Amino acid sequence: MPTTPTSTPRHADVLIIGAGPAGLTLACEVASAGVRTVLLERDPEPPGYCRGFNLNARSLELLDRRGLADRFLAEGPTVPATAFVAGAGLDLAAMRTGHPYALGIAQTRVEELLAERAVELGVRVLRGHRLTALRQDAEGVTADVDSPQGPTRWRCGWLAGCDGGRSTVRKLAGIGFPGTPARRFTLLGDVVLADPESIAFGMTAGPGGSLFAIPRPGYVRLITADPRPPLDRDEPVTPARFQQALDRVLGRRVEIAGTRWLTRFGDAARLAERLRQARVLLAGDAAHIHPPAGAVGVNAAIDDAMKLGWKLGLVAAGRAPEELLETYHTERHAAGTALLRNTRAQSVLAGGGEELAPVRELLAELARTAGTAGPLAETITAVGTRYPVAHGSGHPWEGRMVPNVLLEHDGCGGRDEPLRLVGLLAAAPRGALLLAAGAGTHALRETALPWADRVTVASARAGELPDAVAVLVRPDGHAAWVAAPGADATPPTAAGRLDDALREWFGPPLDVPAPVGR
Repeated sequence: MPTTPTSTPRHADVLIIGAGPAGLTLACEVASAGVRTVLLERDPEPPGYCRGFNLNARSLELLDRRGLADRFLAEGPTVPATAFVAGAGLDLAAMRTGHPYALGIAQTRVEELLAERAVELGVRVLRGHRLTALRQDAEGVTADVDSPQGPTRWRCGWLAGCDGGRSTVRKLAGIGFPGTPARRFTLLGDVVLADPESIAFGMTAGPGGSLFAIPRPGYVRLITADPRPPLDRDEPVTPARFQQALDRVLGRRVEIAGTRWLTRFGDAARLAERLRQARVLLAGDAAHIHPPAGAVGVNAAIDDAMKLGWKLGLVAAGRAPEELLETYHTERHAAGTALLRNTRAQSVLAGGGEELAPVRELLAELARTAGTAGPLAETITAVGTRYPVAHGSGHPWEGRMVPNVLLEHDGCGGRDEPLRLVGLLAAAPRGALLLAAGAGTHALRETALPWADRVTVASARAGELPDAVAVLVRPDGHAAWVAAPGADATPPTAAGRLDDALREWFGPPLDVPAPVGR
């Protein structure tokens, strides 16, 4: 049992538990809003293994809206397609996105780059700190932590659990984690082969099943089914156990000369009942676990953290009421439901028998057909994510990521180079009101003035806002409101609906104080 802390509590506006992709992304988002942020990680050092090697278009879009995508794109190759089903790949180039590809980058490097950015923004990252207890009250959260210096106590306004599928935060907060248990298990080994030529890269079918081999610098990643897992699914995978599984699948001996990382994972699918419980919030694997189909885990974690981060930054800074955080639960719980559906469907198809062959063939045909390849890829990669919009006009951008439109320079600084929306959002964690050129939008400019500390008003170049008079863009790049030409774009109606949208997503105007400490 941990010793009860006796020292004076340490303080943070936001305390984040877990220094994986979700925790690091969230720390960057909240700190960029000027909020005092501390990140605690249980492990004293980063892991010596890499869970994944992929950032998809959705993550790159989000990172682009913070001016960070180029840091990641400099690290590895991009590919315009990815494996899907029945020999067909997803045509990423057919998606409506500024990044129609996947980036090959190790998750360890993703975490290093995010950690560098967090430090640049003033985040305190403390390793070797393990959460043992938490208590909430009306003003904040008290957390007991075992640290290298002994038991410590932290006091914070908000606590975020980004501490993985077995989240301590989720358990201590009493948040349910319903779903389906694992029924199929897979072995993964990063190994050094005595003869590197003994296994072909890619998929190999053997008498005992199939083996997937991924070349890595100095080793190879081998993935195969584990039809006879031990009763204790958490029992470590030994080199002897993995060697036996490899021999069984291939029907021949392929000598393993050394191992870097051996693990077992299942196809469990679970989603937290709530992503927010008062002042405790969940993101990443703490909020959902799913089959590894499509290698989307790190991408979903970044997506959660970006959605939570800009909202929590506004709330923690006292610029918006805490009700804004309920939209995080609403949006990302629905996204989590879709994530579980998509990954479970792919897992079933990959492991199913001959009775599912027609379904696989149908999806493969859709993946290869021009009219359906793009929408299918957008669904699987979450590029097509669309959030609910009040007072919708039916514009195709509503709720979606707004393209990187070209802007005029008025109100955006005296720059000579072309200015685009991505650059505007990357300059600060703010929203943007984009106005069509020559649209007579003076009333909309006036309406947005009381939010000048949170929303930048900019004019789009002619033709850059098709079938739209104005677009309100959230800090994550999604359209919160679109005024389409017609009756809804008349000054009184459009200004009133813009006012509603600004209050919903950015809190009260400057002359109305935001509620604090409720």
